[in-house]
Amino acid sequence: MSTFPAPPASSRHRDTGHRSRWTPADLAMIAVFAALIAAFSLLPGVPLGAGVPITLQTFAVMLTGILLGPSRGTAAVGLYLLAGLAGLPVFSGFRSGLGVLAGPSAGYLLAFLPAAFAVGLLARAVLRHAPARRRRARFLLLFAAAMTVSFLVVHPLGIGGMMLNARLDFRAALTADMVFWPGDLLKNLLAAAVAVTVLKAFPRLAAKRR
Repeated sequence: MSTFPAPPASSRHRDTGHRSRWTPADLAMIAVFAALIAAFSLLPGVPLGAGVPITLQTFAVMLTGILLGPSRGTAAVGLYLLAGLAGLPVFSGFRSGLGVLAGPSAGYLLAFLPAAFAVGLLARAVLRHAPARRRRARFLLLFAAAMTVSFLVVHPLGIGGMMLNARLDFRAALTADMVFWPGDLLKNLLAAAVAVTVLKAFPRLAAKRR
């Protein structure tokens, strides 16, 4: 009795690779980076007049997206946000609960999800085209990716949140938002530098981008 030959193992891997589920290691990484974001969020922030403090949250979010990739990075940020909205005091100033969505920083918090996804996508492209030996190129491109996401995703949503919840007009909200620009420059430089160092120490992170 004749049978159809089984496809090569490599072919089977290619056919199912895009549908593979997260492994226990993936889930552990998601949990670890969610805890990392929470830890950086709880570090003392610098209060500002608009009611939105300067914190290291965005540094942790950018680093998470760069290192974990778009889907796992978004999942880690989503887990962090869900924990805070569910009542765990993991937001800046040990805040928690749905009430934070009525505060002036709501736009920045909600921006973390698309920001992690966007910087993860950009970082994946960078790591595919910039070999590990070109550390300076990787650093500059990852920094550029983080800055792009900051100004196209995080800041617009943050401005919108202040306009809605703090009752500021666009000009006042933009002025308040501009206070964060120098800090974001430094935080994105730090995120790119840490990411390049971690990826050199753990090259498998660069190979596994999901």
